[in-house]
Amino acid sequence: MRIKSAIRLVAVSMTSIFLLAACGNKEQSSSKLVQWQQPTNLTTLDASKATDNVSFGTLNNSNEGLMMSAKNNTVKPGVADSYQVSPDGKTYTFNLRHSKWNNGKPVTAKDFVYGWQRTVNPKTASQYSYLFDHVKNASQISENKASVSSLGVKADGDYKLVVSLTKPQTYFKYLVAMAPFYPEDKITVEKYGQSYGTNSDDMLYNGPFKVTGWSGTNDSWQLVKNNNYWNAKNIKYDGVKFNVQKDSNTALNQYSTDALDLTNLVGKQQVGQFKNSKELHSVNMASTFYIEMNEKKDAMFKNLNIRKAISMAIDRKQFTQNILGDGSTPAQGYVSPGMPNHNGKSFVAAAGTKSGVSYNLSEAKKLWEKGLKEVGKSNVNINLLSDDTDSGKSTTEYLQTALEKLPGLNVVSQNIPVKSRISRALSGQFDMVVNSWVADFPDPISFLSLFTSSASYNNGKWSNAKYDALIQNSEGNDANNSSKRWNDLINAEKILMYDQGIIPIYNPVRPVVIKPRVTGTQFFPTGSPYDLRDIHIDNNKRM
Repeated sequence: MRIKSAIRLVAVSMTSIFLLAACGNKEQSSSKLVQWQQPTNLTTLDASKATDNVSFGTLNNSNEGLMMSAKNNTVKPGVADSYQVSPDGKTYTFNLRHSKWNNGKPVTAKDFVYGWQRTVNPKTASQYSYLFDHVKNASQISENKASVSSLGVKADGDYKLVVSLTKPQTYFKYLVAMAPFYPEDKITVEKYGQSYGTNSDDMLYNGPFKVTGWSGTNDSWQLVKNNNYWNAKNIKYDGVKFNVQKDSNTALNQYSTDALDLTNLVGKQQVGQFKNSKELHSVNMASTFYIEMNEKKDAMFKNLNIRKAISMAIDRKQFTQNILGDGSTPAQGYVSPGMPNHNGKSFVAAAGTKSGVSYNLSEAKKLWEKGLKEVGKSNVNINLLSDDTDSGKSTTEYLQTALEKLPGLNVVSQNIPVKSRISRALSGQFDMVVNSWVADFPDPISFLSLFTSSASYNNGKWSNAKYDALIQNSEGNDANNSSKRWNDLINAEKILMYDQGIIPIYNPVRPVVIKPRVTGTQFFPTGSPYDLRDIHIDNNKRM
């Protein structure tokens, strides 16, 4: 395979010309609007339907839940300025501050009740409704066995919200900071109907910014200051303009010419250019990229030897070091590093096993040939689906070459826009798909709950009864016993890896460069990717 260069170098003379031109642009240098590159398009502003990082990042800064994500895997007050938990851990009472929507209308407890009911309503088809499974009657509602109005969330007046859980959930405080738990205004949702959240106009916002300039399909949109935000006085800049640029070379050129304040770097050559620069920031992510195999569409993937052979043919160390080269690391399992320790031991260390993530091409060929005989095939054609980003293309190029070393395997790579990839993955229109997951909150269950037999994100339809039972115990009988719950999750991870339910590839690190004039951006390893509330801009540091 001919690996594409990570970046085409720009002639020094041309770069100098661009830099001089940018320095002379007074309009740019005096701007209080941060210019931010996004590698993929915004897909939705509907908090009940969002599934991707671009949408979550935009929503986290244009809307606000009861709590907000904060540094060091903690949360801080959002719309709720305080809350209490009952002794049995089943009742949460949130005391809401007097806040407003961007149109001046008060945000009340009823808005949270409606928003939560809408998310769990099967008609909404929210992929994140499973996060409500501990809320009273949520599971029955999702199965059409109870009315939406029976959900365990009630408004006690305008500014008190009472939540009833069926069992304790130690990480519930993290969940209520997420987009699916945001308030929603019933009148607005019903007014816009199917167009709600599909463009920036057909929405209300209760966060520090409101979204403008998004038609639903265009490649740029803005966050502009929401003067009705309860803490607007502490927002010290005008907002952010997001610019979609899928080509990393073009994005880096735009950053070099001062057209962008922040851009993502791709590949070790780009990262190497900023090796000793204070502008380079390596953003840790509790995330794993992995391959799903569609067992429902192609029975061949039900064969354990086939699944193991595909995984064992991938040299993850070579891929992360020589192809990505951006600080990303080979996956040691499915759950990424960065989860809380238990008795001084990390989850990755406790669950770590070579099964499921090892490279051994000779053994892979043996398993492959054995698997082909078992399924009655001699030649196989597989379509490999991924995003049309630079990293997505590099991934499929590498995987295609690696996997075609298995005798009789022909791989066709297809790179499509992220919105299309998500849609096709969710609808099962793939043979193999490269997916990724960023933990929603700092607990291994955020990863492991995805692959129970009935989970909405289990796109490949892998199923294991023992795995399901362990996840159920961790959320039920063992929920209040930290040691038993830890062992449940460790054993579930081991089953997933031994049975090769999915194929983990790598844990990404997000390298970004930020202009010196922009400070205060807060990145998070779990949940929403960033918080822009505390940004400061010093135009004297532009050049």
